[in-house]
Amino acid sequence: MNILVLNCGSSSLKYQLIDMADESVKAKGLVDRIGLDDALLNHTPEGKEKVVLHAEIPNHTVAIKMVLGALSNQEYGVIKDLSEINAVGHRTVHGGSKFHSAVKIDEDVIHKIKELYILAPLHNPPSIAGIKACIEEMPNVPMVCVFDTAFHQTMPAKAYTYGVPFDMYEKYDVRRFGFHGTSHRYVSERAVALMGRPAEDLKIITCHLGNGSSIAAVNGGKCIDTSMGFTPLEGVLMGTRTGSIDAAIVPFLMEQENWTVQDVNNFLNKKCGFLGISGVSSDLRYVEDAAANGNEQAQLSIDVFYYGILKFIGAYTAAMNGVDAIAFTAGIGENSIDARAEILSQLGYLGVELDKEANQCRGEERCITTANSKVKAFIIPTNEELVIARDTAMVVQG
Repeated sequence: MNILVLNCGSSSLKYQLIDMADESVKAKGLVDRIGLDDALLNHTPEGKEKVVLHAEIPNHTVAIKMVLGALSNQEYGVIKDLSEINAVGHRTVHGGSKFHSAVKIDEDVIHKIKELYILAPLHNPPSIAGIKACIEEMPNVPMVCVFDTAFHQTMPAKAYTYGVPFDMYEKYDVRRFGFHGTSHRYVSERAVALMGRPAEDLKIITCHLGNGSSIAAVNGGKCIDTSMGFTPLEGVLMGTRTGSIDAAIVPFLMEQENWTVQDVNNFLNKKCGFLGISGVSSDLRYVEDAAANGNEQAQLSIDVFYYGILKFIGAYTAAMNGVDAIAFTAGIGENSIDARAEILSQLGYLGVELDKEANQCRGEERCITTANSKVKAFIIPTNEELVIARDTAMVVQG
């Protein structure tokens, strides 16, 4: 079974074609700058040279056509024709309270996802655009939605309930949802495998650290809490997002700056975080370079980031009454040697002993604590596409 995995952003489209017989990636790529000038398709077929195609790509329908054309191209394709694609798995960010697991797409599912536009105005509309484009090009191929929020639906009410009147929850679904769910699920399952013990016996904290970051507490294989909330804005400091702040700051700034709702939403999501505090960049690599050269604001942003992660690890250890493993993933988690070392060095009270030599790597799955460490720490490169493909196969096969 060949499954095409699609991840539609507002101006981008990531894809992988996965052969489920051995879960190998036959091709992968990225369509970038959709609807903008200099749009292009980066296509990497298995065993062949990468291909870069420049074209006018005004919308996701054209992007999908280009992807399908690249996959079936006689020169750099990996399939003879589209009949070799058996199913399509679509990453959808927000499933709200409506979706607790992956579902086969029909008109009712599309309608319900559209109802959630208000909760994810930047993320869900591109997903629907990609879904509709695929249906247009491959009307007889089964399609499945896999939701970022689904893994966190096992949180108890005490973890997802906010301190607002209960009718606000009932009317508008104002509650914690959490995001990066496919990543937290994959990483926690790999941590279980690396620990060599049953999932039911393990308490794991997964740290998805990148331009967007979130922490999750996974007890017995189920998520019981996570740092992102009603939107991906809550939690630890991020590239351009504030993380958790006093809610009263929002009306205060709106009044002081004479901002609209759109102004303040743009500010909190795109002008804060590392970028806002450091004044240098939203990319931790550049912020670290600036800090190394004496930039105090850059160093402060790093300190705020580490401190926030440490607080969540401490809180989730308390919430689970212990922790067996801590796993790092995503751009920063997988690649920042300094970030992992600094965070783990502050967890001696849990019995964490960092293996400094093992930690000297980037993007490799490995244990980075000593044999004597009471709590194990791992680097686990995430693989959200594989999770989506597996869920798609499961749904399609019943």
